[in-house]
Amino acid sequence: MTITDLAPTTFSIPTLETERMFLRAMRADDIEAEVAFFQTERSRSVGGPLPQAQVWRAVAGMIGHWALRGFGFWALEEKTTGAYLGRAGLWCPDPWPEPEIGWTLMDHAEGKGFAREAALAARGYAYDTLGWTTAISLILAGNTRSEALAHRLGARREGEYLHPTVGAMNVWRHPGPGQVPGQTPGQTPGNPDTADWRPQ
Repeated sequence: MTITDLAPTTFSIPTLETERMFLRAMRADDIEAEVAFFQTERSRSVGGPLPQAQVWRAVAGMIGHWALRGFGFWALEEKTTGAYLGRAGLWCPDPWPEPEIGWTLMDHAEGKGFAREAALAARGYAYDTLGWTTAISLILAGNTRSEALAHRLGARREGEYLHPTVGAMNVWRHPGPGQVPGQTPGQTPGNPDTADWRPQ
């Protein structure tokens, strides 16, 4: 008997499929790649660098976010190789100003269009399945690659958010579903701590 047999999961995380990837639930065997990432300077934009024990807790928090919010980050798995590419998804921990679309790639996956492909899938899920009508991305000032991606996704910079750990982040507003081909309007997500946050 393993530790997971003692405490089986009681919530489900959907799997999405794109042309080149599966967006799936994060697993214990993804942690090794995350530990390596969080030892690099690139991790500074998401609160790093971090020691291994804190990375384990961070991954557990990403999985637990699904139970608390009903959405969260997916692991990005390349179809042809099974390689772990990073993570992308929908994120709104306390005290986030509102739900966001986020992405983080491992070094070997950078510059190949995976982040855009994953972000589009996550945004489609937010609008088509969850019924959101808007979303933001919070990007650390100076992270030009992520800001360029936000621009390619049709997002527009609209202000600044002071993150309690990493400092000033730029707020990028994504186009709503009525402005995205093939998606239909739903309800605004609002604040996840208010009664009208979930679509009715």
